[in-house]
Amino acid sequence: MALNSLPLFHRVSGQRVVVLGDGDAADAKRRLVERAGGICCGEPEAHHARLAFVAIDDAKTGEAAAIRLRCRGLLVNVTDRPELCDFTVPSILDRDPVIVAVGTGGASAGLAKQLRLRLEGLLPPSLGALASALSDARDALRTRWPDGGARRRALDSALTSGGPLDPLRAQSADHVQAWLNGDEAASASGIIDVYLASDDPDDLTLRQARALGEADAVVAGPGVHDAILSRARADAIRLGAGEKIPTQAALTVRLHAPGDQGETISRFSNRN
Repeated sequence: MALNSLPLFHRVSGQRVVVLGDGDAADAKRRLVERAGGICCGEPEAHHARLAFVAIDDAKTGEAAAIRLRCRGLLVNVTDRPELCDFTVPSILDRDPVIVAVGTGGASAGLAKQLRLRLEGLLPPSLGALASALSDARDALRTRWPDGGARRRALDSALTSGGPLDPLRAQSADHVQAWLNGDEAASASGIIDVYLASDDPDDLTLRQARALGEADAVVAGPGVHDAILSRARADAIRLGAGEKIPTQAALTVRLHAPGDQGETISRFSNRN
């Protein structure tokens, strides 16, 4: 399934951002820009800006402003007019420096808000502290695990559900140093055979989804749907059935199409 937009985080700290309009909608956009460290300005300063928000009640006036700003090279968001938007504004969950953004491509701001509220209850306030602790530990992580692959696998193992740095557990940040000083937790390696129940990625079990998210290489047998492959890491090596598994792939997932014989997910096995 293709995305109709590319999710990005745009740095605006110290930068001018055009905000046009009066009223609640315009005020909300100004607060959003200022919270991100941006400087709100008007159309006369558009030559200093890269982004613009148009929150003008009159439809024709707003559309004309959006066209002018776009012609000056700015990316434009027009409130309640997704067809005129170069970008949309997601509902934001702030666990600084962790930011979770929920967007619907302009389809329903209300739906995005409700999803964000559900996530608010799941993600502890201490999540930001964990991110900061891991950032501060970068040099120590590189010292302990000089190889990038080994470092990623160690982090994957620590951050997984029930791991010593489980991000959904309160105060996980307090355990970062102890984890670095302790024995390396066993990380997944070998080959996992995943026998799919359907072409729908929502039918993946938790173990299957976790394996796809951690795999260094993914082997897709005949008939495996692209929607399933989209759940793998973006940087995982993609292979066809029968292709040789690279030696640097510590963990490989072999996907079998629905209807193939086998257990839902096999135990780890040695590389063939």
